[in-house]
Amino acid sequence: MPDKLKQRRERLAQAAQGESSAAMGPAGSKLSRKKVSREAKTVFTTQLATLQDAGLPVLRSIRVLEGQMEPGPLKSIVGAISEDVEGGASLSDAMAKYPATFDDLYVNMIKAGEASGSLTTICNRLAEFMEKTERLIRRIKGAMMYPLIVMIVAMLIVTFIMLYIIPKFEEAFTQLSVELPGVTKALMTVSRWAVESWYIVLMIPIAIVAICMFVGRTPKGKRFFDQVKLELPLVGPIIKKSQVSRFARTLGTLSSSGVPLMQALDICGDASGNAVVKEGIEAVQAAVKEGEPMARPMGELALFDDIVVNMVDVGEETGELDRMLMKIAENHDLEVDQRIGTLVAFLEPALIVIMAGIVGFIVIALFLPLLKLQEAISSR
Repeated sequence: MPDKLKQRRERLAQAAQGESSAAMGPAGSKLSRKKVSREAKTVFTTQLATLQDAGLPVLRSIRVLEGQMEPGPLKSIVGAISEDVEGGASLSDAMAKYPATFDDLYVNMIKAGEASGSLTTICNRLAEFMEKTERLIRRIKGAMMYPLIVMIVAMLIVTFIMLYIIPKFEEAFTQLSVELPGVTKALMTVSRWAVESWYIVLMIPIAIVAICMFVGRTPKGKRFFDQVKLELPLVGPIIKKSQVSRFARTLGTLSSSGVPLMQALDICGDASGNAVVKEGIEAVQAAVKEGEPMARPMGELALFDDIVVNMVDVGEETGELDRMLMKIAENHDLEVDQRIGTLVAFLEPALIVIMAGIVGFIVIALFLPLLKLQEAISSR
């Protein structure tokens, strides 16, 4: 048996050699740092829950999933996990070796399911959690796609006009010796600068993005940008609602899975992805550690409104905190949907009006000299 296991390990390592120097390596190996898309991980979790529902043993379920996957990082990781499980490790311990793919939330829920003997139920909850999270992210991205495309097209059109159309008009006006109005002169100056310094125009947005990325990687910079995101007009409330939804769904899922509250709060902070929200959750965690109910410190944070705080308070009093948290998540998902719909409905005409205003200004600035020229010809 040991020889057979060793041979299979070697085959797996050879199959994953293009992606990792050691598929069965420690957490510091290349494979352990490989990132897997949310969609692929969601599909894997859903399929694992289905196989567990069907009554298959854990090892058999992992092997089945490995066999039907396309070659890639997730297949290599699942194969390495199956080897660890076959060697006697628990599923949670095997998954913990790959933190870039299976985060603390995922591993702790699997661990709780193994400890309580309800791994099938936990897998179903985890699959449901990931599906709802993925659905919310897709809705947000899908809703913002149209305004983004309109903005990009508008910028391309204006750039084309400034770089190619206006110089031709300027050349014509110079040949005709037309006296240019102030707005036309200003437009010509901007166009001339854009043509002569196009590399600066190109480098400005690239430099801004590079600086923001560099600053955003520092703790203070990340906190600053995270704070700005929460306070942005129109978009800020949507981000806040989605953060509350993520917090409530994560904590509710962990609590219903048997993960201790302090550990669950710690995972929620890391899962938020927002430094300001994480600080708030840490403040709640510190207060709970001192023996206070969770609702009181939540009430002191601007992130949570009175309805959320009252629902958490009722959940703590009745012993149904996990159910209340899931209800909060569902309500906030609906609010996020409504706010996104309202934002898109506002942005569409707003972008059209802005675009029409820019193009209209350019047209007026270009045709004013023509009108003066026509008046001059008519007066002769």
